[in-house]
Amino acid sequence: MAVPMEQLLRELVPQVLGAVTRRFRDFAAAEDAVQEALMAAVIQWLPEGPPDNPRGWLIQVAARRMMDYLRSEMARQRRESTAAAETGQQAPAPDSDDQTEQDDTLTLLFMCCHPALTQSSAIARSVRANEGYTSSAGPHLSDSNCPVRRSAWRDVFTACSRTMRGVAGLLALMLLTDARRAARTGPDRELIPLTEQDRTLWDQAEISEGTALLTGALSKGSIGAYQLQAAIAAVHDEATRAEDTDWPQILAQYELLKCMSDNPVVMLNHAIAAAMVHGPSQGLELLRALDSDARIAGHHRLDAVRAHLLEMAGDQRAAITHYRIAAGRTTSLPERNYLITQAARLSESTPSPE
Repeated sequence: MAVPMEQLLRELVPQVLGAVTRRFRDFAAAEDAVQEALMAAVIQWLPEGPPDNPRGWLIQVAARRMMDYLRSEMARQRRESTAAAETGQQAPAPDSDDQTEQDDTLTLLFMCCHPALTQSSAIARSVRANEGYTSSAGPHLSDSNCPVRRSAWRDVFTACSRTMRGVAGLLALMLLTDARRAARTGPDRELIPLTEQDRTLWDQAEISEGTALLTGALSKGSIGAYQLQAAIAAVHDEATRAEDTDWPQILAQYELLKCMSDNPVVMLNHAIAAAMVHGPSQGLELLRALDSDARIAGHHRLDAVRAHLLEMAGDQRAAITHYRIAAGRTTSLPERNYLITQAARLSESTPSPE
């Protein structure tokens, strides 16, 4: 009989943390690495179940995170040593270990493994957790069986957030994003963009819960990518009308996020925010850098954003072209229909070339 996923994670996390700590001799960094491995496991194991050797999988993923961290730390120390040598100053000493703090953290880690992590059947039924609020393919814009509506997901993240930094930010992001779910599609399941959504349909309970989690995470002084993404979602959720959106604040947050993550989707969203603050020409200029990025070049979202900014700039013919290109590249039927509709709308108001 298969072991429920949350029970499996509850049993494995202390083992994995112990193994990684023994190998690398850095409890705090190992804790962060195990956090990332745990989140990766929750996302990747839900659709197909855990691998044959889940403990080994978690250790391997956490070890890779640790190696990335150590390489980064070694590079930082080399830079500091070089700078100190050039100025004749002594390089800063590494932070000393605080054994008391480590022991407290370990206590909290075992609190994370409390039997509150229950309802395995709900977790097992949750699928496509890594696709955000839109499905990458198929006839529906999103999966109505959203994991944040599952109490098991809240149990997992709430319990783990007692000790693992970043988890509260992730849960806040999921809640603040999912709060708009009811307004994203119309009666025929057609896509409704954020600017046109009926905001009275947004789930205020989820917004309040997500905002509270975000506030608590930010008050601890540790700001990571999840916290910043949640903060951006919160700014959108706070606006009662699309025109009330605080785009300068969103742009500033994306500037910080770009410094933390070399992610083309972040750069794409940064271009949108820049266009909303400084005009479409600046957004289009930022998009040009993504044309040579193999991670996103040729993706329908790049063409869809370019079409929208071209429309904002008044170049309707070019906008029509890119709406059609984006429609041909997406595998999501609601997105394809929306993009085709946008191209048709502009075609009706654009004179044919002579």
